[in-house]
This record gives sequence, structure tokens and C-alpha cells, in this order.
Amino acid sequence: MLHSDVDKGDGKVKYVLSGEGSTSIFTIDENTGDIHATKRLDREEQAYYTLQAQAVDRLTNIPVEPRSEFVVKVQDINDNEPKFLDGPYKAGVPEMSAMGTTVVQVAATDADDPTYGNSARVVYSIISGQPYFSVDPKTGVIRTALPNMDREVKDQYILVIQAKDMVGQMGGLSGTTSVTITLTDVNDNPPRFSRKNYQYTVLESLPVASVVARVKAADADIGPNAEMEYRIMEDGPGVFNITTDEDTQDGVIILQKSLDFETKNSFNVRIEATNRNIDPAFVHLGSFSDTTSVKVAVEDVNEPPVFSTQLSRMVVSEDARVGTSIGRVSAHDPDSSNSAIRYSIDRNTDLERFFNVDALSGVISTAKSLDREVNSVHNLTILAMEIQDSTQIGKGFVAITVLDINDNAPVFAIEYETLLCENAAPGQVRYWR
Repeated sequence: MLHSDVDKGDGKVKYVLSGEGSTSIFTIDENTGDIHATKRLDREEQAYYTLQAQAVDRLTNIPVEPRSEFVVKVQDINDNEPKFLDGPYKAGVPEMSAMGTTVVQVAATDADDPTYGNSARVVYSIISGQPYFSVDPKTGVIRTALPNMDREVKDQYILVIQAKDMVGQMGGLSGTTSVTITLTDVNDNPPRFSRKNYQYTVLESLPVASVVARVKAADADIGPNAEMEYRIMEDGPGVFNITTDEDTQDGVIILQKSLDFETKNSFNVRIEATNRNIDPAFVHLGSFSDTTSVKVAVEDVNEPPVFSTQLSRMVVSEDARVGTSIGRVSAHDPDSSNSAIRYSIDRNTDLERFFNVDALSGVISTAKSLDREVNSVHNLTILAMEIQDSTQIGKGFVAITVLDINDNAPVFAIEYETLLCENAAPGQVRYWR
């Protein structure tokens, strides 16, 4: 209410109002000077209004007093609930963390006046997520409430956090948000083979550098904490090697040397798997490695006969009679069956059939007369075939050198003629032409 000392109550003075909201929100009784609000005020929309009031002569509208300025302050009431403007939240905390480890801080804002009463004084509480986590009622800091939570048991928790104004008292308004907390992995699990013994069978013909087998040590951890290295602990001959498949973390056993069933038909290999990234904080849990045994059985393959000498060198005189023995080749079946062998000549290497080979003994003899001057070296391919399996054929090579004999008289290359003078002296040299 405004009142001028000039106003004697005789109706000669009237009051006028100007300024913020003077026509839309506030009105003044021109007779009494009473000011009224015509609308509901919202402090969060505008907390202050500056107005000017003046007393004027009703007839002439001439001011009877200077203009007065005053401020209308909108007093707050608790009409806004707290809001989590950054929610919902996501956070992570390492598994096995100590109780009380800070995870994340949430914050709620209240649009009410923080300087007046408790309308904007917020307290935090946890509605869902106990007993695993707690929240500081004043700061909104969320902490672990249990020690040594295990990601391998449960890796994610969803909390519901409430913020309530009026310091949490009855009648206060509240808002909620969700917080998804993921337990991040630490290397607290060692690798473990599911079996202590494995057995595999490979053919003795398996090429060097081939994969023999795969083994895997399981690790409950993930990512780098589950990465491992494999090594062979026992393999005297060095026949095998092992590497890590980076995609699957399998141990890949690779053949390093050729296998021979007849020499050794089984191998026992001891393999160790070890974590690459061992966390010193968890070494007290025990060894971060495990071992297993792998037996590799070698399976026999029917191999072709093998010549004792791959290339045999023999000599024969060119005057040797037909049927003369020159030498002997020898082959054997490398398999344990030791099958009998028949020998033959690959006639593509002896088209004119100068030689024969005894099918059982391997003795090579002449079948035709030889002529060193026509062919001084004969290169033969000898075939050795298993009698029990004609598909198994080995090859050997024989180089036969034909030795020269004196079986050719000298021959002039051309006929010569000369001219001799009738008076030529004895001993005089003439030139042939």
C-alpha cells in the first residue's frame, strides 16, 4: 500500500503505477494506493520487480509528490523438485576394490531459492543398490559398501539414487536417477587347463610347420588380463614348438622336425600356460600359470621303397659280353611291414634296352653290345616296387660309364695327293695338298 501525505482523503489525489509488470501483473487502487498482483508469481521465472508509484492531482494529473521507486521481491515456496541434469549415470570401478572406494559423484539441482529456508537444501539417499554401494547424503559421492566384489560373479549393478529437498524432511520434494556401475576387470584369476592330459594322433607324413594340435587354458578374466603365453617345458628332441593364437588365446602346437614312425612313434610334451600381465597386487593368490601333458602319437604311413644310394655309379667295358653283370642296386621298405621289392628299369631312360635288372636281386647286366664311341654314358632310372602294394614305387638313379677299348684303327680324315719333280733329290720335302 502506498499513501501520500498530500492525500487528505477528499478524493482530490489519485495514485498511478508504472514499471515492470505494472499493466500485466500488478495493479494499484487509484483511490487508496493499494497494490495487488493479478497473476500467480513464479520466483524461478522472475524473483524481483522494480515499480514506480506517484500521487497526482485527479483533475489535472499534475504530480503532487515526486515519483517513488520500490522493489517487489517474490518470496520463495518449495514448488520445485530436485533434478539430476546429468543423469542417468554410468561409471566403473575395479573389481576387488576395498570397501569405501569412490565410484562416482552425482549431483541434483533445485530451482528453489537456496538462500531462503530449506527448499533447495538437498540430501541424497540410495533407494536400490544396497548393500553393495552407499551414497554420501550431503555430497552425492557413491562408494563401494562391500569389499572384494568379484566381476566374475557379477559384473554390473544398477543403482537408484534419490535427491530430496527440505533436508529430507517430511513434505519435501524428490527426484531420482539411475547409476549403472560396471566392475572393471583385474587380473585376479590364473589360467587353468580343463584337463591334465591330452592325446592327439598325427600321420608321420605331416609336413614340417604344420599344426599338430591346439590346447587352451581358460581364464575367467577378460582383455589383456586373459592374455597368455605358452611354452614347451619338456621336448628333448625339439620336434615341436608352441605359439599363442592372439585371437583365441589358444596354444598352437607346431611341428618343427619331420616325423618317422619307424624311429619314434609317440612323444610326451609338457606345456605351461602363463598370464602375460600379472598384477603384483594378486600374486598372493598363487601361481598365475598351469601345466598340462600332451601325448602325440605318430601314425604309420605306407611309404615307398627307399634306395640305399640315391645315385649309383657303375662302369663297364665296351667289349663286355651280353649278360655281363655291372653292379647291384638295393632298396628297402621303410615301413615296419618290410615288404619284398621287385626292381625294373624305367624304359624311358633306356629306349634301346641296352641293360636289364634282375627283378629280385637288383643286379644290373648288359642286354646288348655297347659302343663307347656311340654312347659313353648311360643314365638309368631304376624302379623299386613293393610286391604287396604296387602303388608304392621308389626311384633310384644309375650312371653307367662305358670304358674304351682299342677297337678302332687310325683313319686319315681325307685322301692326299702331291706332285713330285722327276729330278727331285733324295730327302727333299714335298708338301701335301
